Amino acid sequence: MESGDEINIGSDNEVNDYYGEDANNTDCNYDSLIKEEDSMDSDSDSPVAKRPRLEGPPDRNYTVLKQSDIRERQENTIAEVATVLSVSKAVATILLRHYNWSAVKVHEAWFSDEDRVRKNLGLLPTIEFPLDSTEVKCGICFDLFPTRDEIVSAACGHPYCVECFRGYIRTSINDGPGCLMLRCPDMSCSAVVDRDMVNSLVFEEEKQKYSTYLYRSYVEENKKIKWCPGPGCEYAIEFDDNQGWDVTCACDFSFCWNCVEDAHRPVVCKTVAKWIGKDHDESETKTWILAQTKPCPKCAKPIEKNAGCMHMTCNPPCNHQFCWICLGDWRKHRKCNGYKEDKEKEVKKAKRHVKKYNHYYERWAANNLSRQKAVSDLRTVITEQIEKLGEIYGKTQFQLRFILEAWQQIVECRRVLKWTYAYGYYLPRGEKAKKLLFEFLQGEAEAGLERLHEYAEKEVRQFLKDPEGSVNFEEFELKLKSLTGITKNYFEKLVRALENGLSEVQTFIEYWNCDLCTFANSWKNVTCEMCQTHQ
Repeated sequence: MESGDEINIGSDNEVNDYYGEDANNTDCNYDSLIKEEDSMDSDSDSPVAKRPRLEGPPDRNYTVLKQSDIRERQENTIAEVATVLSVSKAVATILLRHYNWSAVKVHEAWFSDEDRVRKNLGLLPTIEFPLDSTEVKCGICFDLFPTRDEIVSAACGHPYCVECFRGYIRTSINDGPGCLMLRCPDMSCSAVVDRDMVNSLVFEEEKQKYSTYLYRSYVEENKKIKWCPGPGCEYAIEFDDNQGWDVTCACDFSFCWNCVEDAHRPVVCKTVAKWIGKDHDESETKTWILAQTKPCPKCAKPIEKNAGCMHMTCNPPCNHQFCWICLGDWRKHRKCNGYKEDKEKEVKKAKRHVKKYNHYYERWAANNLSRQKAVSDLRTVITEQIEKLGEIYGKTQFQLRFILEAWQQIVECRRVLKWTYAYGYYLPRGEKAKKLLFEFLQGEAEAGLERLHEYAEKEVRQFLKDPEGSVNFEEFELKLKSLTGITKNYFEKLVRALENGLSEVQTFIEYWNCDLCTFANSWKNVTCEMCQTHQ
């Protein structure tokens, strides 16, 4: 019997969808949809507009910059440098771009060796045309032109007609941001073409492009400012220190300022990069191939066994026939019942690796999808459910904010829980005690989150369907607030433990906490000393 299917490996990976545009679009600006109903709260910060943070300093260590803020800062920096160095704003702009928009670095370099800075940046002394010249040849089209009327040049004095120079600048602008450091068209000349000359020659469309490149360079070349990666967002974030990298833009998109990935506290950027790297390369696919397929001994293409007998035939044009067990040539094959330890170990190790990765990835992906659904549900709560509940029970939006806070907590906790599975995947195999502590804390936090999520999801719908149900609204409010607080505490413990490298592992090894009364018992005791509950 002949059997065998060739496996074709593609470069695309469905895992990327979790980081694609569709995933990002779920982080909507849901806080902006709420309008405070009570005038008594209009002068204070609305608690509705604040996303819950599991822990951390109350003061933000970053600043969200609008387009107007960025332009104002840029112009102020240019004006400052121009005033201090007694140069034009166009020259100050060139200096600042070269030194990544750092006025301090510009001042240090300039006052240390002005001539060297001028030479390196092409800020040459201006050379005027001779007054007695009647005609000048353009260095691009080689036509003759009147000196003063139709000829222009940079500080170097190399002459070009207006049309040729304009075309040179327009082409450079259309090619991209490289036009910000434009030089004289003469290949042997380093004279810079500054902003004033650009604006004097090009049309309005090119002026706007040049201005946009210059504006964006203030962020892209500044080490303390980064663009928000949220879909369609034009804000930038200025970071003040490295005490916690997670930031939330005014568009409500949360991300890590350090690596510009999805906010991933308490997992470090290095772990996130490794985890995401698995989604983009073929390492896991190759591991699966090793575990589930075998290479053709002749052409080396991976073959998956799809029938019962061991006689395999590779796909055309190879058509090689071999034994599935030992990979020997079938025409010369007799028996292959001898044990080969090394090959068996390699296959078993690959299968264990795939099983482990699937375990953690499945839960990571499930919580990622659950978070996206929670964000969608939160929008429904804000735009529909709170208004309806207010009409039914005579409550204001301010009085119903506990429902919003519960859903915000769910969204945040789903994010944290998602990344704890990446953390767990990379825990060293030898750290059994840390693995035990990690899984205990993760399990407690996850169980608390599931209780909160289920209660918030089902009970609100129940009150909308049956206002006269068995549970009154006051009991619902009390329980939802309680579950929100308990879940927050669970996740604070989990986050704190992971950020401390699970340093509490020794205490965890020595004691176990009773599920009923929380008494700390020695591991020698099978039952709780306080309430006699079995471990």
